[in-house]
Amino acid sequence: MLDLNFIRQNPDKVRAAILAKREKADLDELLRIDERRRELVAESEKLRSLRNERSKEIGKLKAQGKDTAELMAGMKEVGDRIQAIEAELKGQEARLQECLARIPNVPAEDVPPGEDEKGNIEVRRWGEEPTFEFTPLPHWEIGKELGILDAEVSTKLSGPNFAYFHGLGARLERALINFMLDLHTSQHGYTEVSPPAVVKSDCMFGTGQLPKLAEDMYRCKDDDLWLIPTAEVPVTNIHRDEILDAERLPIYYCAYTPCFRREAGSYGRETRGLVRIHQFDKVEMVKFVKPGTSYDELEKLVGNAEAVLQALGLHYRVIKLCTGELSFAATKCYDIELWAPGMKSWLEVSSCSNFEDFQARRCGIRFKEKGGKPQFVHTLNGSGVALPRLMVALLETYQQKDGSVVIPAPLRPYLRGVEVIRA
Repeated sequence: MLDLNFIRQNPDKVRAAILAKREKADLDELLRIDERRRELVAESEKLRSLRNERSKEIGKLKAQGKDTAELMAGMKEVGDRIQAIEAELKGQEARLQECLARIPNVPAEDVPPGEDEKGNIEVRRWGEEPTFEFTPLPHWEIGKELGILDAEVSTKLSGPNFAYFHGLGARLERALINFMLDLHTSQHGYTEVSPPAVVKSDCMFGTGQLPKLAEDMYRCKDDDLWLIPTAEVPVTNIHRDEILDAERLPIYYCAYTPCFRREAGSYGRETRGLVRIHQFDKVEMVKFVKPGTSYDELEKLVGNAEAVLQALGLHYRVIKLCTGELSFAATKCYDIELWAPGMKSWLEVSSCSNFEDFQARRCGIRFKEKGGKPQFVHTLNGSGVALPRLMVALLETYQQKDGSVVIPAPLRPYLRGVEVIRA
């Protein structure tokens, strides 16, 4: 959520952000409500001051034995008006918060302008595109032939756009999860946490999923709980409504969780296999940092995600998102995309974002220097990384002519020495 004072002082910048992110927020309505609200507050304060003065005057007159009926009647009118103002203020405040909740974060100055992915900028690439002496297969064919991925079972159990891993496929997924958690905790300074996979509405609001993305989420209506779309939601809310000691910052958390999203993508080839599914596993990284450091921390966050892919020897590129591709809550974001040679396409496996104090305002997360006033932290998060598309790139990159798949060396200890998956 943006600071209301910032909105008042920078309406053109906020309006530009709304247009750039293609949001439907009504800034003019918000400003009208805010103006009316301030008028009511000023009138209420004036009337309360008048009531205090007249109360003292009435007290003096009563002590002198004088008639105060007319003044008392006037004060009743003042009291009635104050009550009416308070009632209107309550309604205006509720409307103001509704409008504020739909105002997106403002893009950072160095975010490139653009309406869609065509405006994104490639920052760098790592590794070489793999070459084959045969025509590489897509992962769904590889997985079926090896008996490690079964679309028929997942569809029987849950319908389309779900995944079922079998045997070494399930073990490989678990190996990837453990490998990433170990890497982030042992080399990148993160503390591992294991949060619930369902959260309250307040948590979803805090990170910006609500109210905007409600239709894309799975909700347990009877309990007013939501299946998490990413570990970002529960992990960011760990310190909701807290004032942290400045000495604790920065705080780095990483977590493995299942993730759930109702909207699984467009029709066509991209819906086959593991590319867009309703439930998937992910290792997430979340940071709480001081405001002056957050953009340096964003670069480090991207590097932490890249380290996973480099260790596995996978070809990838880093993309800086343009204004039209930024999420509702982010000021700046990098996507990391893996090359899937069987599909012949780039697949996003991580989005690393800086939210500045946008989420912290919604969650009430602040910090305090000694002798200073509380101020909002900056929050960041990034996938470190998402499992399904990582599995796609791994299977398609390391496939062999005989149909087998070679296991990258860093994963072999997690698979009890298995070096190759064979049919």
